[in-house]
Amino acid sequence: MHSIHDKLAIEEIRKRLRIEPGHVRRLRNAFYKKQETPAEALEQLPAPQRRIFGSEVAFHFLTCHSRHDSQLDGASKLLYRTASGQMIESVILRIASGRTSLCVSSQAGCAVGCCFCATGQLGMARSLTHHEILDQVIQANRALGAEGRSIRNVVFMGMGEPMLNETEVYKALNVLLSPQCFDLSPAKILVSTVGIPDAMVRCAERFPRLGMALSLHSARQAQRERLIPLARRYPLARLRKAMEHVTSIQRRPLMVEYLLLAGLNDTDQDLSELLCYLRGLRVHVNLIPYNVIANATGLIGTAAERRCWFAARLTEAGFTATVRYSLGADIAAACGQLARLETAPA
Repeated sequence: MHSIHDKLAIEEIRKRLRIEPGHVRRLRNAFYKKQETPAEALEQLPAPQRRIFGSEVAFHFLTCHSRHDSQLDGASKLLYRTASGQMIESVILRIASGRTSLCVSSQAGCAVGCCFCATGQLGMARSLTHHEILDQVIQANRALGAEGRSIRNVVFMGMGEPMLNETEVYKALNVLLSPQCFDLSPAKILVSTVGIPDAMVRCAERFPRLGMALSLHSARQAQRERLIPLARRYPLARLRKAMEHVTSIQRRPLMVEYLLLAGLNDTDQDLSELLCYLRGLRVHVNLIPYNVIANATGLIGTAAERRCWFAARLTEAGFTATVRYSLGADIAAACGQLARLETAPA
């Protein structure tokens, strides 16, 4: 069985079945851009070849297990089951400005183990294929069709570390950007990482117009290791060199994500270290409130007033700084909360 996302395989099938290129182009438009079902999209092919093409090409790679809609804001969490039984989540974000974004997962679970992240507490199951990553976008788009909406922004901020699944993430990005498929602007895609220097550089070189976000969370090495165990392998000095390289390549500022935790990384010293670390870099600092997760002892989110103070000091120092408002907290869909609250049957 071939994937609809595999251009070479689809082209071979098209030639063998003697289907005109225009018919396949219309099928792709129907499936990727008009949110039509596989059966509806197949109607674009001539009847004699339709059944054979449909029997040889897979359009979906995930089964939607459940949907949870926030009663507080415009978030919807979609829980999927993979063919091998893992459960993953993605989140639709209906921004007040009218923009619709999708937070996608790149792995089932996560090996990074950040102490503030529910996914990190699950451990690692496996990396997702690009087919599974893309199917999150396809199924979310179809869910939004009844609302007259479609996904315009895709952020790789769901379950897993994208830079530990580079090959499949890059394949997914190619399909998202392809004019023949989703045709998304690279300015509408953001890939987030905890900071794997070599992978960050490779991603920037391959996709220079893409957005990239770095989960920094502390400019003090010992403190960062406490929050992100993987930071032991990638010291801040090495990470800084990668940030310099990335910001020299990419057109957009590097987004620096900084989760504020009371007494851990929000002190005057923390701010001073952060200002020093970021000096000279073209970055946008995004301050994130802590969303409570189970089994995370000793973590308390920084008070709103202190978050605003932190942002003001960054702005005074010449940086662009914003305070994020996380959507979906009431359905465990906010930053750091994705954790497969339902599990697949054994």
